[in-house]
Amino acid sequence: MKIGNLEFKNNVFLAPMAGVTDSPFRTLCLEQGCGLVYTEMVSAKGLFYGSENTEALLKVIDEERPVAVQIFGRDPYIMAKACEYFDKKDEFCIIDVNMGCPAPKIVKNGEGSALMKEPELAYEIVKTLKNTTSKPVTVKFRKGFDEDNINAVEFAKVIEEAGADAIAVHGRTRAQMYQGKADWNIIAQVKKAVTIPVIGNGDVFSHEDAQNLIHISNCDGIMVARGSQGNPWLFNQIKQKLSNEEIKYPTGAEKIDMCIRHYQLELMSNEEVKAVREMRKHIAFYVKGLKDCTVIRNAVNYETDAKKVIDLLLKYKENII
Repeated sequence: MKIGNLEFKNNVFLAPMAGVTDSPFRTLCLEQGCGLVYTEMVSAKGLFYGSENTEALLKVIDEERPVAVQIFGRDPYIMAKACEYFDKKDEFCIIDVNMGCPAPKIVKNGEGSALMKEPELAYEIVKTLKNTTSKPVTVKFRKGFDEDNINAVEFAKVIEEAGADAIAVHGRTRAQMYQGKADWNIIAQVKKAVTIPVIGNGDVFSHEDAQNLIHISNCDGIMVARGSQGNPWLFNQIKQKLSNEEIKYPTGAEKIDMCIRHYQLELMSNEEVKAVREMRKHIAFYVKGLKDCTVIRNAVNYETDAKKVIDLLLKYKENII
């Protein structure tokens, strides 16, 4: 798949997810066939003012390069300054602008999906970034702000006119947050309305979902979000499905092995206290549906020592083989 002057090995991408798509998780998804990974959402203002927390989100290792970075904000000048920063960083290949985040604290500041109510400002942001960076600029947005303001098609045209190299469309409104069903038909309408690549997003939890999304929307690429949590194998499974190959599923033991590898990568990337805390949510996804999953989930949630958590997982693995 091509975006701007870049070509990727396939069209199945990992969506940017706050608190999820850190360096260890991105690495695992790439190993399992993901075509492109994105950082967590990064505040342009935080970068502009030198926030250490913002800088920490930009940690990248060689195995996952190049990475798309996603920024959010509403001030074209400050966002352009962020672009200047990323223009000097070879590890980042695409600058993606978040215009779809539904989180109240983001929307309250007029950022994320709030920008769908201000297409003129959205245009100015994209235009300014394109005039600032030599890297492709992409935008991720939603079906609309709410059911009374469904403007994805019109918004997409504005973003294309501003010079964006590609767009990703989540088939829910901001009001829906992550509830209800994603509307893939709105993605199809956007695809018909623009000439730049369109990446479909929303409710891709299986290889069948990915195939159906492409069939309904004719989108150029697929963006996998929550479906990848605890299931990095999904990227290869989607590729296998689209190529009419045999689908390979992980065993329970393989899920625990991947979970432990994920844990070890987190420990290499973060201090133990943070790694232990961050991995609790990931472990819950890896063990979901396995025998006695509630027991092991509760056990690791009360443990603060990383080695003891890994020992618990190894013992659990023996019991499910």
